[in-house]
Amino acid sequence: MTKPNLKLTPELLLRAYAAGVFPMAEGRDDPDIYWVDPRYRGILPLDGFHISRSLARRMRKGAYTVRLNGDFAAVVTACANRDETWINGEIFSLYNELHQMGSAHSFEIWQDGQLTGGVYGVTLGAAFFGESMFSTRTDASKLALAHLVDHLRLCEFQLFDTQFITPHLASLGAQGLGRATYHRMLEDALQDEADITSRPVCNNPYSVLQRNTQTS
Repeated sequence: MTKPNLKLTPELLLRAYAAGVFPMAEGRDDPDIYWVDPRYRGILPLDGFHISRSLARRMRKGAYTVRLNGDFAAVVTACANRDETWINGEIFSLYNELHQMGSAHSFEIWQDGQLTGGVYGVTLGAAFFGESMFSTRTDASKLALAHLVDHLRLCEFQLFDTQFITPHLASLGAQGLGRATYHRMLEDALQDEADITSRPVCNNPYSVLQRNTQTS
């Protein structure tokens, strides 16, 4: 990790993403922010998302609504609401500014009128850079990812960057790449344009499951 020499701005963050690096703090109360460029990068293939039988059953039950940018600030707040977080006050403010610029988005699960899970990230070219996710009910973050992957594919995105590989993401089909391979994929994705708001969010889980079966 390296510490930025320049004052962080939303524009600088976008240039950093285009170069394959992203910011993190050591903790919510640590004012320092560092650039991170992992040697082993995580991606979630848009044509290889794994929906387990238990997740498919939960999707078929419905009883949830999917929203894009319903409450971006609340999603970031929920992602930071854990014992250890890399989201400090400055990072929170910067991503809210990116959201206002139309470059950061949240994909959310709502149940019984409450926000119960979601993912937020940055879009650039045809790449989506996932930053963090949260869940307050069983499988809510998995539901968000299943619908997000489907939505990104429909909107013609090419790359879903998860930054790191975790057991949770690996169970959903995430893969690890060497730094050089990732940077080549990123360069290709940045040469095209995709718009996460170009299509309405699909709230029909059966359609998502059918499209996932066709592409898996």
